[in-house]
Amino acid sequence: MSSTTTDFLSSIRQITRLHEAMLRDLCERYHLTLSEAAILSFLHNNPGKDTAADIVELRGLKKSNVSPAVESLYQKNLITRRQDRADRRRIHLTLTRHACPIAEDVEQINRDLRKIIFLGLTPAEVETFCQINQKIRENTRTAMERRELK
Repeated sequence: MSSTTTDFLSSIRQITRLHEAMLRDLCERYHLTLSEAAILSFLHNNPGKDTAADIVELRGLKKSNVSPAVESLYQKNLITRRQDRADRRRIHLTLTRHACPIAEDVEQINRDLRKIIFLGLTPAEVETFCQINQKIRENTRTAMERRELK
């Protein structure tokens, strides 16, 4: 099992490194950090999940990286901030029209990544992977929640 664990963790790291390498050109072109590109992509793909807390929780970025990246994106006029009417502590983030081309380029990179990592797999195999991956995410989330309660 240990080599399976090693292989599994190695695959995750390799996919992450490939994705980051694919994003670097875009980041250089638009003068963004990887965190900023990830935030733009997240906001583009997750309507209704539009706070820094949502990004930290669902995208898995560190809060210490999200806060300065959000501020930088705001300063670059790529996002707007709007205070929640019911809870003034919550700030909703929205892409500006200037961010849309960047978000679309990030999405193209994500499509290219999926083509690369699923190369040679049948649609049924991809679907099976997605189902298994969903279960792994749920199991991991549950385990993390249990650890936080201790």
